[in-house]
Amino acid sequence: MDRYTKTRAQRQRTQNSAPRQAHTVSRTRLLRYAVFAIGFVLASRLFYLQVIQHNYYDKLALAEQQKKFELPAERGKLYFRDGDEVVPAVLNTDVYTLFVDPGEVVDEDAVAETISGTLGLSRSEVLKKVRQKDTSYVVIAKRLSRDTIDRLFKKKSKLIGVNVSAVPQRVYPEGGLAAQALGFVNDEGDGQYGLEGALNKRLGGISGSLSTTTDVNGVPLSVDDRNNVEITPKDGDNLVLTIDRNIQAKAEEALAVGLERSKATKGSVVVIDPNTGAIRAMANAPTYDPAKYFEVEGDAYQKFQNRVVSSPYEAGSVIKTLTMATGIDKGVVNKDSQFRNTGSVQVADAKITNVEQDVNGTRTMTDVLKYSLNTGVVYVLSQLGGGSINQQARTTLYDYFSNHYGFGSVTGVEQAGEAEGSIFGPDTVQGNNVRYSNMAFGHGMNVTMIQVASAFSSVVNGGSYYQPHLVEGRMTESGVALSQPPKPVRTDVVDQSTADQLKEMTRTALAESSAVSRYVRPGYNVGGKTGTSQTIDAATGTYTDDRTIGSYLGFGGDSKPRYVIMVRVDDSTIGGYAGSAAAAPIFGDISNWLIDYYNIKPL
Repeated sequence: MDRYTKTRAQRQRTQNSAPRQAHTVSRTRLLRYAVFAIGFVLASRLFYLQVIQHNYYDKLALAEQQKKFELPAERGKLYFRDGDEVVPAVLNTDVYTLFVDPGEVVDEDAVAETISGTLGLSRSEVLKKVRQKDTSYVVIAKRLSRDTIDRLFKKKSKLIGVNVSAVPQRVYPEGGLAAQALGFVNDEGDGQYGLEGALNKRLGGISGSLSTTTDVNGVPLSVDDRNNVEITPKDGDNLVLTIDRNIQAKAEEALAVGLERSKATKGSVVVIDPNTGAIRAMANAPTYDPAKYFEVEGDAYQKFQNRVVSSPYEAGSVIKTLTMATGIDKGVVNKDSQFRNTGSVQVADAKITNVEQDVNGTRTMTDVLKYSLNTGVVYVLSQLGGGSINQQARTTLYDYFSNHYGFGSVTGVEQAGEAEGSIFGPDTVQGNNVRYSNMAFGHGMNVTMIQVASAFSSVVNGGSYYQPHLVEGRMTESGVALSQPPKPVRTDVVDQSTADQLKEMTRTALAESSAVSRYVRPGYNVGGKTGTSQTIDAATGTYTDDRTIGSYLGFGGDSKPRYVIMVRVDDSTIGGYAGSAAAAPIFGDISNWLIDYYNIKPL
């Protein structure tokens, strides 16, 4: 009975557990499906992210890890001529800017003490900069040498938060020679004034860029195979200049001596090869050191400007040479043509007089240049009009001044800030008979020295106008100077016979002038013309003799002209006319030196 009952009970338990076992199997199966489903979803997601979206996330990762660095181009170097050789005029080096990230500084006092002690700076000023917590970049010092940086960072543990950056800087082996013609490069790497400003893009080159993978600190990982240079930098052109360092040095010396002699403070000189338009010298005073442009005090703008190209003025009687060339070229006068000089001439409501009043009577055109007779060039102007000053006379003179000689337009010389000057047209209200009579002897219009010297060069060389230029060619990587042949802009400025007559007239004008001939070596093919121009008083708006500008324009050579020199002295305070007393001695000094330098033989 007990066995039966037990067996029955066991059977009952077995029957009761069957549904529970079936339920357990079902739950296990569901759990297995769930795990499989979750695994499938995860696998699908991983497949989607790692395979399908691989490129997308790879780019995101690279965007975080890759940075773009600028690869700066090297600025082109400049070279002077030294006779037939070339010498460096402007080179490159690196200086360093010291800066601090105040938020990274651990020991402010130690940083201030170390920097001030090494650089000789005020400790309190350095500490003040170190404590500027509102910025992450504070400049402590600029233009530091590599030696200074090395001395400073010997104590690295005290300079946490202090950094340096290399900054390119121009180096001038010839010091301040031709400073205004060269210009300078500022802290941002931009050329300013002179050649540096005019040819900034050509000299600056084109920067490249490097995209590279970096570590967490932004340091490039050079072993990463995905480093690539997107743009290779193109260095600026290395240029050979037409400036001859020897002629430039002589021009600056002669100008300095001449200004001291005439008790003047401001002047300029330009020397041109009239057969090519190549500028051999451009000198200005006062001057400056382009390596220390940031130390220039006072009116820095005036010191930086190359006044040969940027400062138009009424050049005065040097323009008589060009008015005379116009008359000769048009066939209305020649060197021996005569006119009756009465010391003055009436034009409309204006009476034009001569400075020299003891040379009245019959005079030749050569006498006009010799004695600088205003009435003589007014006579030439009248002959351009068929015997009177009229529309025809004005139109002809304007054509030569504007279209032949280039007045009123920039020459295109490689200089920043070149001025056009101004000349009134013959059909304007201002371009009347009185105006043109004054223009005939260099008043009533504004011209630059480079315009006048280039125009005069085109006359004495036989009629070819070469664009004045400072760049002779390019220096190759192998150190070979590649020169470009000069190209004339115009070849019909005047006829050869006009050139021959004008050279003879200016030679006579110089040789027979007691005020000028003593400064020039006799017996050589040298000629020229003085110019003294009034300036306008700022208070009255009228011309005054209290302050005049002296100019001298001349040439020298042998069978052909070898050089043209123009001199300008702005504020001479000695007696006499500024053209002959202040400017002519400077011309003579340079001309005599060039005769020896070029080994020119006497006539």
